[in-house]
Amino acid sequence: MALAATVSPLCTWLIAAYVATTVAGRSVEDVPVSSGPLGRRLRRRIARSKKLAAESWFPNVGIPTRALSGQNLVAFCESGLSELGSFCSLEGCPEYNNSKHSPLFGDGFLFGEGFGGLGSKPVRAARRKHIRAGAGKTTAIAVQPVKETPEKKKTATKQRRVVVTGMGLVSCLGHDPQTFYDNLLEGKSGITEIEGFDCKDFPTRIAGEIKSFSTDGWVAAKFARRMDKFMLYMLTAGKKALADGRLTEEAMKELDKTKSGVLIGSAMGGMQVFNDAVEALRVSYRKMNPFCVPFATTNMGSAMLAMDLGWMGPNYSISTACATSNFCILSAANHIIRGEADVMLSGGSDAAIIPIGLGGFVACNALSQRNEDPIKASRPWDMERDGFVLGEGAGVLLLEELEHAKSRGAEIYAEFLGGSFTCDAYHMTEPHPDGAGVVLCIEKALAQAGVSRQDVNYVNAHATSTQAGDLQEYKALIRSFGKNAELKVNSTKSMIGHLLGASGGVEAIATVQAIRTGWVHPNINIESPESELDMNVIVGRDKQRLDIKVALSNSFGFGGHNSSVLFAPYEESNDV
Repeated sequence: MALAATVSPLCTWLIAAYVATTVAGRSVEDVPVSSGPLGRRLRRRIARSKKLAAESWFPNVGIPTRALSGQNLVAFCESGLSELGSFCSLEGCPEYNNSKHSPLFGDGFLFGEGFGGLGSKPVRAARRKHIRAGAGKTTAIAVQPVKETPEKKKTATKQRRVVVTGMGLVSCLGHDPQTFYDNLLEGKSGITEIEGFDCKDFPTRIAGEIKSFSTDGWVAAKFARRMDKFMLYMLTAGKKALADGRLTEEAMKELDKTKSGVLIGSAMGGMQVFNDAVEALRVSYRKMNPFCVPFATTNMGSAMLAMDLGWMGPNYSISTACATSNFCILSAANHIIRGEADVMLSGGSDAAIIPIGLGGFVACNALSQRNEDPIKASRPWDMERDGFVLGEGAGVLLLEELEHAKSRGAEIYAEFLGGSFTCDAYHMTEPHPDGAGVVLCIEKALAQAGVSRQDVNYVNAHATSTQAGDLQEYKALIRSFGKNAELKVNSTKSMIGHLLGASGGVEAIATVQAIRTGWVHPNINIESPESELDMNVIVGRDKQRLDIKVALSNSFGFGGHNSSVLFAPYEESNDV
């Protein structure tokens, strides 16, 4: 068998070599060759063929070269092919085995004796005779029976459920979920005059700016000095979510770190670090910070947090403008559902209250210019709204597979049910005029989560305080949930402004807190509501008690990116 495996692949080479050395029964020496250039090239080719046949191939398989002429060469190749056929578990039919001449090689079929009869009349006659002899007969091939394998029955697997077991945030209304939501329930605004830089020449001089923030105990000092604020906010919020979820250093030792991941995004990334690099470049490239590129990219926050924790599971970031956080939360949950992770930190972070950030949005005519009365500047659904107010911060959820959370005795704040993404495919900054993309996103989210529209009785809306966006979203919500008499809608941005890529993460925390407390926070500054608004649906200036069945949180972004995610109270009775 080993010989067959060695010999069979060589047959083509052997025949080619033989044809080159023997033509029509004459040796190479008998063939006349011209003395011109063509003749010289032919003689060189013949010499190479002879050398190949005599020195290279035949001795390697232990066969004398002189023995391989004429029928001996054919017999040698035929035996190798026969062995190869046996090796493949195929046996020839009786006609094949009893045939005087091999159907492939031999006297007078394809190649005559010494190949000298190639194309001669005896060869053609033998071929016709062989074809007539086999006409109308079926070649029998003995095939080894295939061992039947019993069909494996697919067993139904229970879908993995995702729950929220920790929350961390940095915001202008507090740096922990409790303080943050208490301020929201009181209707307190975090919009103030900007103090971080001199903005007296800007038409907008107000923002949801974080006045006091410390990384002590959360970020190493050497990084705190170099990192952009968006990254510092992200690392701090992420670690606070772990602490809130009681994943202490001791508990972390029990985690499977290959199934623990980080997916926290940013819309703008390290704008300050990049801006500083551009200013340094005006002097010389030698003045540029070597960290300017990695610390400006949106993915590096997730990467640095994973390095700090040693988490080796899914790790990346998503940037879809102001819909970033929801995209990250839903994608992180899907990693858990598919079994690729048991624990995921997810959300978003942004820090764009700097000259280039403020100036960029001013150039877009997107910002409110109500500088004289900052706390009344952000006013979703009010007829006097004149643009959104820029905010900053980070919001991170600790998402966990249900059984994993229960096994470690974690407190479950809420259950994540699912969500959806769509695109308006309409305009860079303006929403679709009939809200088609938003309605589609909500419908797909309900279908993906298996939730009835009658069960959704609370919506934390995207509502940014812009003329077009607020009303289009409201119409989409009424179209989807208008028949639900319990429906309540509010906008967290009325008090903290628009945190861009971080808004969905912070608003997810507000949504979970509403589920936990049974209270929904007010909308402030609705003094002249749009005529199309039903103020029985929109939460007014006071907080309201609500037994939430299912809560929806929307986030939309420049580019027409739409996202909707669903949360609900965790009920142990639903465990299967």
